[in-house]
Amino acid sequence: MSGPLTGIKVVDLSRLAPGPFASMLLSDLGAEVILVEPPSNAFRSMGGARSEEARERQRAFNPLSRNKQSIVVDLKAEAGKRIVHELAREADVFLEGFRPGVTDRLGVGYEAIAATNPGIVYASLSGYGQDGPYSNMVGHDLNYISVGGALAGIGRPGTKPAIPLNTLADFAGGGLMTAFAIASALVGRQTTGKGQYLDMSMSDGVLYLMASQTGGVLAGGPPPAPGQSGLSGGSPHYDVYECADGKYLSIGSLEPQFWEALCRLVGREDMLDAEYDTSRHEEFREHLAAFFRQRTRDEWFAELRDVELCVAPVLDLREALEDEHQQARGMTVEITDPVVGPVRQVGIGPKFSATPGEVRSTAPHQGEHTDDVLEGLGYSAEQIAELRAAGTVA
Repeated sequence: MSGPLTGIKVVDLSRLAPGPFASMLLSDLGAEVILVEPPSNAFRSMGGARSEEARERQRAFNPLSRNKQSIVVDLKAEAGKRIVHELAREADVFLEGFRPGVTDRLGVGYEAIAATNPGIVYASLSGYGQDGPYSNMVGHDLNYISVGGALAGIGRPGTKPAIPLNTLADFAGGGLMTAFAIASALVGRQTTGKGQYLDMSMSDGVLYLMASQTGGVLAGGPPPAPGQSGLSGGSPHYDVYECADGKYLSIGSLEPQFWEALCRLVGREDMLDAEYDTSRHEEFREHLAAFFRQRTRDEWFAELRDVELCVAPVLDLREALEDEHQQARGMTVEITDPVVGPVRQVGIGPKFSATPGEVRSTAPHQGEHTDDVLEGLGYSAEQIAELRAAGTVA
């Protein structure tokens, strides 16, 4: 391993997507991550695969658990708790995604783990955080972006809020923010020599991501409304337009030089001084809509990609994965799964010149590394067999 987090050990008790994404980010950059899974993990089968072959493909193509080891431990058993504490004693990071109070009841909360390892960076990732009026409410991405102020600003005027993919709360405000906090706490530990507790809330993360918009509101301005601000479709020169083939092209001509290029492209030099004249925006939007319907999306992009007016094709995810730029940037990689064979997965976003990240392995089978991990903790074959017979590990 050569990533910048090589040598960092992570114990991961999280199950749903936000926590595993956080530890995926850490493992992609070299951290050693041990998944502590329950004997019966319903989250493993949430993809709906019915046949064994389909389940294996679902596992192999799932990036969230790549580069990790899996150990199955029953946390309700005293011997299971001891195993987790032994893992934590040798770890740098402890990550959990249960509802507030659950890990304390299980005997693996922060106070208990910190008593075992005072240098541990312990992160609890939940929907609404460990305290506050909403802390015990259940929820999902849609609920967190609702409370975080983002959903109300997504959509078109006069329509109900548009529900986006679950990237904003689950992956950005949750997983990404947690990985950032963990890495920051590890840097801080180098100075203080102490670990600490991280209370990570997905709804907090959403609001934090909207820092630019909160500035205007806190200064007395109105909150962003669907499709009305200059960056949400309210301006004709920052919008998407349907092309002849029914596909879309995005235009982002915000700066004066890009606005000028757009006006000249579409033969509307009379609009050169009207960028901020909102009374003429709908007229210009109609002209742009008619103009871009004359050719297909890809024809327009081939012609305009080198014109400085901020243009891009609206790609679906399959197209994005195959796009020439994403390919050149290494944003898909191929690795070999021991069961399925060659599989492709999303590549690694951050590009490090000296310590690059790496996709080293596909997701493990549940409990694939139980024996190896326990042997590393000093358990004998006989002790492991006894634990397995008791149902404490699998």
